[in-house]
Amino acid sequence: MELRERIGTALKDAMKSKDAERLSTLRLINAAIKDKDIALRGEGGEGTVGDAEVLAILGRMVKQRQESARAYEEGGRLELAEKELNEVRVIEDFLPRQLDEAEVAAAVDAAIAETGAGSIRDMGKVMAALKARFTGQMDFGAVGPMVKAKLG
Repeated sequence: MELRERIGTALKDAMKSKDAERLSTLRLINAAIKDKDIALRGEGGEGTVGDAEVLAILGRMVKQRQESARAYEEGGRLELAEKELNEVRVIEDFLPRQLDEAEVAAAVDAAIAETGAGSIRDMGKVMAALKARFTGQMDFGAVGPMVKAKLG
């Protein structure tokens, strides 16, 4: 639960330093994690999410805020767009470094070779291998078409 502890420590530090903007975002992160914990308990699970699921939650939060910022910019609401982008920066503090295009391409090639994928029917295996190893480090929405092109 290393990631969860890092978020908790950052939350305490933000409270002590009275950094209201950072504190607000960290509370949103904590709430999202706790929501997922509760959902797991409802499904009969152990009740706490691991680091991989926390990374997935953070990735979704970043994507939501980027889309909101884009919508605000298009609507001329630059102050709201800036607030969303500030939240993205706080969330990204807890995400691993994003892979660049060359690294993503190499990872896709390695996953295809590793799974022995030969056709588009094997796309699920390749995506599962990538998600297992690179959660939080790449945008799987963008990687999907790349895998499809290499297998198709």
